[in-house]
Amino acid sequence: MGDVVRTTCPYCGVGCGVIARRSADGSVEIKGDPDHPANFGRLCSKGSALAETISLEGRALEPTITGKSAEWDDALDRVANAFSTAIAEHGPDSVALYVSGQLLTEDYYVANKLMKGFIGSANIDTNSRLCMSSSVAGHVRAFGSDTVPGTYEDLEDADLVVLTGSNLAWCHPVLYQRIAAAKERRGSAMNIVVIDPRRTATCDIADTHLAIRPDSDVPLFLGLLAYLGNAGAVDCDYVARHTSGFPAALDAARSWSRSAVAMRTGLTSAEVEAFYALFTRTAKTVTCYSQGVNQSSVGTDKVNAIINCHLATGRIGRPGMGPFSLTGQPNAMGGREVGGLANMLAAHMSLDKPQDRDRVQRFWNAPRVADRPGLKAVDLFEAVASGRIKALWIMSTNPVVSMPDADRVREAITACPFVVVSDLFATTETARLADVFLPATGWGEKNGTVTNSERRISRQRAFLPVPGQARPDWWQLAEVGRRMGFATAFSYESPADIFAEHAALSTFENDGARDFDIGAYAGVDAEAYAAMTPFSWPRPADGEGNARFFSEGGFYTADRKARFVDVTSALAAKPLGKGAFTLNTGRVRDQWHTMTRTGRSATLSAHLAEPFVEIHPSDASENGISPAGLVRVSGEKGDVILRALVTNRQARGSLFVPMHWSGEFSGHARVDALVPPVVDPVSGQPASKQSRATIRCFKVTTYGFMVSRDKPDFGDLAYWATARTAGGWRSEIAADAAVEDWAQWLRDSLALRDELTVSSYSDRVAGVERHVFFNGDKLVAALYLACEPVAVARNWIVSQLASDGLGVAERLSLSAGRPGGGQKDPGATVCACYGIGINQIVDAVHGGCHSVNAVGDTLGAGTNCGSCRAEIGRIINGCLVAAAE
Repeated sequence: MGDVVRTTCPYCGVGCGVIARRSADGSVEIKGDPDHPANFGRLCSKGSALAETISLEGRALEPTITGKSAEWDDALDRVANAFSTAIAEHGPDSVALYVSGQLLTEDYYVANKLMKGFIGSANIDTNSRLCMSSSVAGHVRAFGSDTVPGTYEDLEDADLVVLTGSNLAWCHPVLYQRIAAAKERRGSAMNIVVIDPRRTATCDIADTHLAIRPDSDVPLFLGLLAYLGNAGAVDCDYVARHTSGFPAALDAARSWSRSAVAMRTGLTSAEVEAFYALFTRTAKTVTCYSQGVNQSSVGTDKVNAIINCHLATGRIGRPGMGPFSLTGQPNAMGGREVGGLANMLAAHMSLDKPQDRDRVQRFWNAPRVADRPGLKAVDLFEAVASGRIKALWIMSTNPVVSMPDADRVREAITACPFVVVSDLFATTETARLADVFLPATGWGEKNGTVTNSERRISRQRAFLPVPGQARPDWWQLAEVGRRMGFATAFSYESPADIFAEHAALSTFENDGARDFDIGAYAGVDAEAYAAMTPFSWPRPADGEGNARFFSEGGFYTADRKARFVDVTSALAAKPLGKGAFTLNTGRVRDQWHTMTRTGRSATLSAHLAEPFVEIHPSDASENGISPAGLVRVSGEKGDVILRALVTNRQARGSLFVPMHWSGEFSGHARVDALVPPVVDPVSGQPASKQSRATIRCFKVTTYGFMVSRDKPDFGDLAYWATARTAGGWRSEIAADAAVEDWAQWLRDSLALRDELTVSSYSDRVAGVERHVFFNGDKLVAALYLACEPVAVARNWIVSQLASDGLGVAERLSLSAGRPGGGQKDPGATVCACYGIGINQIVDAVHGGCHSVNAVGDTLGAGTNCGSCRAEIGRIINGCLVAAAE
């Protein structure tokens, strides 16, 4: 049967438990852990497909110096010498680390100890700055600490769940399924309100969708605070005993009448009134928020506007009540615990407080501790560009794709005198710029802990052998620390040693003065660490700790009272200008960050296989854009070429573009190159959802769809996007100039042998060509061309690529681009987990399956992760409406 290992998913902040079973033949089976309290056995499509992402194909398995193989000692010496030289010549602030929420807590801890305690600079920031630093800043302003008050159980216990700036169905699917299941059980006793400019998949379980204008959350919640005050819904006893600043915050909020809120948000006065009345009369309310709140130039103010409403009503820290930040990455919370951001200190202590700096310095026995905040992500790369940073270490992230003003970031890294990158793959846009590349261990190979959005610490455990010369990130950092002269402080032998020290620091001179306390694990040894089960903090040495914070006050400010924050400044709507749109970037269901992991999964690439821009039909019509046509989206900093997805889900005047596609999978789709480096002034988090853009048709002479066993070389084609399939690759292409011989182009792009059999068809008048190459009875490659977006049975063609042998009928059908008699085209993939296409679902509906559950019983679609259930529901409704007509 193979060895069974309980571990944790490496994707979003839900922190799902995973059971991995490795068989004797090396194959791995993945399923959800039914005993893990975050997911109770559920997994989303990404988690379910983890086994497809752990192959060694493309992995970098040895260190390199200037692109040439090197020994570990030489590479580590080069890093230590470069950092030491820069510090000696230019001071400690001339070096920097840019790390990642993909790191384990133990990696994060060593990185921050090295930078802040021994190098003596706080120039260490993380890509978590891009997703949740506004939440951190809002928590600190209100609570005096970065504390998430509630638990996942509150999402199921609440009578009202408000989801604002959160496409939970696609970005935190397991939490979405927990809420959906609770809604199904409780019916009308549970209300769900979604606040989002887009009609996302999450709206399908909502009783109300408030389609507010982009960046108008603050006026909406200011108006709510005023309404609560006027309606007598304030918990006066809680406010008096546990908070300060309420009268001023309420007076400021009262300038926002319901009509003013309606005008600013684009809602009707009736919609505003209904939401406010529902919130007012529903005691058990949870307000969940994510990137739509955080990724804004007023993100911290949005967070505090939400928290103000919960403090005013005393709806915090009790079952079914509270503001709830949903973190984006698997270990953004663990990074926060160890001071992973440039303005934080380890164990939820503050760089701004001399007593905290002294405490950490004494605990670490460090020569110095950074005495001021370091450079936040955007400022850090600007310092690299200006030459102030002489040595830069980037770990487990791809800022050349993910940072705003991404082209400027690439130029900065290129010009930096010394760059070291630690990652799994040396092929990312960032890794290609490294002077020294260090191969890291990946999920399934490394050991450590992560913390999810509800403060639950879980183990990631290894179940795969460490490949080649890959090494854990903590080991790389510790080795460099030793070489820089700090051997005693970095003499760790295992992650257990690091976690024990981390836990000991959390309880050191604490006595309840700090929220983060896991002193119960301060003496953990290797055996206990190996057996550790998931637990939520606080977990002090003398007891269990509370599951929730602040029901009876006890905030972490000087007077132990929460602060109401006046957030009424900088609220004017910013005019876009003629012909401009609001550009919103974000995630899709089946991909993760810059696709270095998920892009290797055929299952995950089947649902949305190329980069796209969502645009409202009226906006598309006014700009001459047709469905599935190619468009150029331009911003202040550059442009991208994308497929047009014309949909009523998108609001007028707005565009949505996924942030995942990199140069590894597309020719011209790095959308963050368009996003200007505008940040929230408090948190430093970039405003990735409200930049200005224009859109116009991209003129194409030829559109193409192709499949191939090998990844093509697309040369100088105007547009291309490629994705994994079972058996090879599927690609969309387009040319903006004539290509003399497409069959030869295909041969050249794949280096095809001359002896292959080719079946070609060409209608030059209609602009249609087809070229299919066979090796005996096996499909090697096929290219379909037309003057308009190519209409062929894509998923059926892809399925033939995986076949070991095709009959005459199949080979003839491939030339036609569609299945012949007796063969079925599944249509575009809807359920990635089971590979179920839209045509199969439509057939099931016509056969009598008139509910999502019925379709699931018949096809399996929607019965694993459930992320596609909303889409299945829309297909069913569309079929039934059509039948009624």
